[in-house]
Amino acid sequence: MAKGEGAEHFSATSLLQNKPVSPDGVKLAKHDKKSRLSVCNKLCYAIGGAPYQITGCALGFFLQIYLLDVALVDPFYASIILFVGRAWDAVTDPTIGFLVSRSPWTRFGRMLPWIMLSTPFAVLSYFLIWYVPSFDQGKVIWYLIFYCLFQTLQTCFHVPYSALTMFISSEQKERDSATAYRMTVEVLGTVIGTAIQGQIVGGANAPCNPGDIGGVDASNSSALQLGPNVNISVPHVSLTETREAYMIASGVICIIYVLCAVILFFGVREQKDASHLCHRTEQPMSFFQGMRLVMGHGPYTRLVMGFLFTSLAFMLLEGNFALFCSYTLGFRNDFQNILLVIMLSATLTIPFWQWFLTKFGKKTAVYCGISSVIPFMILIVCIESNLIVTYIVSFAAGVSVAAAFLLPWSMLPDVVDDFKLKNPDSRGHEAIFYSFYVFFTKFASGVSLGISTLSLDFAGYITRGCSQPEAVDLTLKILVSPAPILLIIIGLIIFKTYPIDEVTRQGNRKLLQELRDSEQDSETDSTELGSMV
Repeated sequence: MAKGEGAEHFSATSLLQNKPVSPDGVKLAKHDKKSRLSVCNKLCYAIGGAPYQITGCALGFFLQIYLLDVALVDPFYASIILFVGRAWDAVTDPTIGFLVSRSPWTRFGRMLPWIMLSTPFAVLSYFLIWYVPSFDQGKVIWYLIFYCLFQTLQTCFHVPYSALTMFISSEQKERDSATAYRMTVEVLGTVIGTAIQGQIVGGANAPCNPGDIGGVDASNSSALQLGPNVNISVPHVSLTETREAYMIASGVICIIYVLCAVILFFGVREQKDASHLCHRTEQPMSFFQGMRLVMGHGPYTRLVMGFLFTSLAFMLLEGNFALFCSYTLGFRNDFQNILLVIMLSATLTIPFWQWFLTKFGKKTAVYCGISSVIPFMILIVCIESNLIVTYIVSFAAGVSVAAAFLLPWSMLPDVVDDFKLKNPDSRGHEAIFYSFYVFFTKFASGVSLGISTLSLDFAGYITRGCSQPEAVDLTLKILVSPAPILLIIIGLIIFKTYPIDEVTRQGNRKLLQELRDSEQDSETDSTELGSMV
């Protein structure tokens, strides 16, 4: 028999017997090679996650204190801006996720065009958030418009980027590895965001007003009683210089945002085959049909609810830590360095948590990583104000922050894979999975920032005061310790019901790989049979 005849006979026979057409494993080797990502691919993919974390960190740590002490917005209106902006951001996530899932394939992919087209408008709106308009009457509307606009445009970047995880490789191991690269760069992005915003702005702190400290006239020294850590000296920096510093910091961040988007666009390729296999639906589902299907998946619901509470805990800490350091601890000129220590610690320990979850499993990593911050949350409010001890506690807390960054994005692909196996005829919902997770976390963030800022208003927060009333100090202590600890405990209890352990995860991985191989073999066989005919 001739060589060509033997090949044709093998193909036809394999098709009739439903056997893989992969003599000598050549086809499987090609599939593995295509699914494997180079270090350069992983780095370029990871760099794309930096803009979200850089801007998110700057907004999370500094927007509240910026609105109160630099833009001079009333605490009540500041709480409205923070809540409405985050709530609007949360609503846009599932909407954008649905639009992304319905967008057509282009020669650049389905996700990457969204990322590039949204970038220039996002950086412009971000810059205008940190600009103080000359008028006072419409200042609240100004910040509401540009904060909501930036959140919408950033969603057009981040939701496709998050869903891109499922399209850079069909191998779970490669996706987990790329996720670890991404989390390392994203935590590094928080360091960059903290460093740029903190160091530039920290050198031009908004001057406090020693003439009104806790409602007492500072000129009346007999009526004024201050703690040992409060410095009421007026700095030689004007409010105008502080505002300029915020604009400079935002300009630098905008440049980095654009560079990261360009590197992602040219350094990563979406796998068309993987996208095609995951998007073959006879009739596209509506938004609400897809939402019901996704939210009806038990493992996904438990994962999202668990991380909803733990994320809310860390967001409460993030949103109020700058004020806590400035007023409760008395480190007004050092808080940006304390935040930087937390983020540096988180960056350095991301590789450790990647090793830990590989060695001991992801559920174990959740319990050990997230709960490890609790002793330090207790310690930070119990000790006397001491700068060195605060730095040590901040470094230790950063270890837990790293776990909180890494684990959600490492576990979401496992849930998506489990959904694919249990719903083999329903494809193309990856973006909806990711967008709804982001929706819940962002909505929780809006609630936390709104409630915490409103609580400060009720406690009697004094804008630009060198000191605050005791009620404000107590409120800040509750917001950075007891409240986050309670939320973490609730989240860990929910994780107890999460069903995908290491045995299930490995079994799903094997079944999904067999399903992909079977689909690819069937398509190849059909192509070969068509060419024979």
